[in-house]
Amino acid sequence: MDSSLPPFKIFSGTKSRYMAEEICKELGVELGSMKIEHFADGEFEVSFEESVRGCEVYLVQSTFPNCDNLMELLLMIDAAKRASAKTVVAVMPYFGWARQDRKDKPRVSIAAKLVADMLTAAGVDRVITMDLHADQIQGFFNVPLDHLYASSVFIPYIQSLNLEDMVIATPDVGGAKRANNYAKYLDVPLVLCHKQRAKANVVAKMTVIGDVKDKNVILVDDMVDTAGTITKAANLMLENGAKSVRALASHAIMSDPATERVQNCGLTEIIFTNSIPYNHECSKCTIISVARLFADTINRVHSNRSISSQYLIK
Repeated sequence: MDSSLPPFKIFSGTKSRYMAEEICKELGVELGSMKIEHFADGEFEVSFEESVRGCEVYLVQSTFPNCDNLMELLLMIDAAKRASAKTVVAVMPYFGWARQDRKDKPRVSIAAKLVADMLTAAGVDRVITMDLHADQIQGFFNVPLDHLYASSVFIPYIQSLNLEDMVIATPDVGGAKRANNYAKYLDVPLVLCHKQRAKANVVAKMTVIGDVKDKNVILVDDMVDTAGTITKAANLMLENGAKSVRALASHAIMSDPATERVQNCGLTEIIFTNSIPYNHECSKCTIISVARLFADTINRVHSNRSISSQYLIK
């Protein structure tokens, strides 16, 4: 670290401490001391137990489960600003409410924009996040946002599998751009799934667009919630003659009954990052840490260096 730069400190919210500890280990620094005191009615108070005056403060906090952790982050930002921190950076490996990024029917909220506004109103100076559900969410912020991509850890893992006759697939047309970038980088064909939803989290019908016969399929998605889409797509690929099906997903939301669905479907393996802690038993799940990715980004932001060299693909 450059001694001529202002000091920086890293703090963590309750549910993201595991990630903050890994990031601090990568950077060779101590995790800052912070206290969160809960009251009987469910309210809580955030206080820093050490001085942050004049420091760059990095607050590691994803929003899962959503409400309490977002409120924790907002209070952390406010406390840091009131304690005279030089800059406050929210490090959000998983940015919640990102699926509500537009009005797709009358009289609905755009929650992703609201969350961006709340973070800005609290006083955040910068946000670092990974694999937003929609790239357009970056435009919801009026402060700098560094958007990282899990491809930097997924691509080396895929290459280590040494799979022949590989194709990249997407479980829905909405993820076509992401999957196409993987396919281009790996120089393999792209296959699409077209799905029709009966309602949220319920897939009514799905069809495959492309050839998967005798292929090793890699499904690419940004998140898995109830696992209905990804498991249906995997089974459909096998029905169409695929040799094997694996899946990559940046965020393991994995709401019940997701683990049971994954365990009982035709997937050979599903690979997640640790942006959200996955604590269930599932023999098909592989977790890859992104702590080094975030640690390197923090180091580069602190020393005013470009982070674009980290991107394999977007």
